[in-house]
Amino acid sequence: MIESLGFIQDILHHLNYFWVTVLMAIESSFIPFPSEVVVPPAAYKAATGEMNIFLVVLFATLGSDIGALINYYLARYLGRPIVYKFANSRIGRLCLLSQEKIEKAEAYFVKNGISSTLIGRLVPGIRQLISIPAGLAGMPLGRFLLYTTIGAGAWNIVLALLGYFIGKTVPPELFAETIQRYSSIIGLIILGLVVVGGVGYYLYKRRQKAA
Repeated sequence: MIESLGFIQDILHHLNYFWVTVLMAIESSFIPFPSEVVVPPAAYKAATGEMNIFLVVLFATLGSDIGALINYYLARYLGRPIVYKFANSRIGRLCLLSQEKIEKAEAYFVKNGISSTLIGRLVPGIRQLISIPAGLAGMPLGRFLLYTTIGAGAWNIVLALLGYFIGKTVPPELFAETIQRYSSIIGLIILGLVVVGGVGYYLYKRRQKAA
């Protein structure tokens, strides 16, 4: 607990647009790294006038796209057997990967089609891996990048708003503790967005069929 609080405080002190991009690229690839310790601290600094909230979202989304493209191209050109072999290797396990997780992401991709690259970016446990089945399926790059950008942008906006709100109401010495306290609320907000988006998409498709 104390170590993680210190880690968040250290990120807050050294964060800039370059590191927002780099850390979000790492977060969006297969390397486990929580976006909750990148975007909210950057948005907090925006609330205090050190950064710009719109640029925070822009560079965070750019980083997310870079990380997703890494997964996409690795999956597309290495193929399923090598991807599974890596996921089951010692390095893969250190990255918190497994064949079961990738198969779960593939099943989600098959069930929801190309829109899964948008919706999947908002689903915990799926969001970092959804670009792998997109690459395995050879999804057109333009569509993949469009939906990934929209989904990642929506996620980053939620995180940025949280950090900005905290920055306006909480003193710096309490920021790390507050972010940890609100981490579960972030999950609930994202889950709510996914549910609302899923219902809206279902109603849209149903209306199209009726028409």
